[in-house]
Amino acid sequence: MTSAHVEAARTARRPEAGDTALLTAAGLAVLILRVAILGSPSAGVFLAVTYLLVGAVFVAVPVAADGQRLLSPATVVAIGLGGMALASFVAPARLPAAPGAEALALNSLAAVSEEAFFRRFLYGRLLRYGPAAAIGISALLFAAVHVPAYGIEVFWVDLGAGLLLSWQRWASGTWAAPAATHVAANILAVIR
Repeated sequence: MTSAHVEAARTARRPEAGDTALLTAAGLAVLILRVAILGSPSAGVFLAVTYLLVGAVFVAVPVAADGQRLLSPATVVAIGLGGMALASFVAPARLPAAPGAEALALNSLAAVSEEAFFRRFLYGRLLRYGPAAAIGISALLFAAVHVPAYGIEVFWVDLGAGLLLSWQRWASGTWAAPAATHVAANILAVIR
């Protein structure tokens, strides 16, 4: 790496709080408003495009690396899958979609795009306030976003899921672990 590259990296613009607030508001709005798409004849196409755009945007936005790695991602995924499986027996999820290939694909895509937003972008931007804030705030907003689609009664279950997924992000140091768990949980909810 040349000295010019090193200097450019040092002086690169740091994410500002205003950028974070604007992107967070936009991400939350899109995820909340997806409920309005559900009744339309082309809901599947609209949802797929929405999830692809959300995922692409929040994977592209720079975030600070946390460097934290308490456990291997595989161990963290195994713990998450165990927790989600247990939760599905205690409070089974009811997705507003008929089982089938389209529902499996859309719910998997939704999981990845939500994790790109909540556990990659939002968690990554909140990490400067400490892991507890990043875990708690991203989990709380995750639960709140699901209320319009599933009702207030899912808030506590989704808060628990959000806390687990955010813990996975912290423990593994990557958003891929919670994304894998979230996809598995959504698939389980569709096939049940």
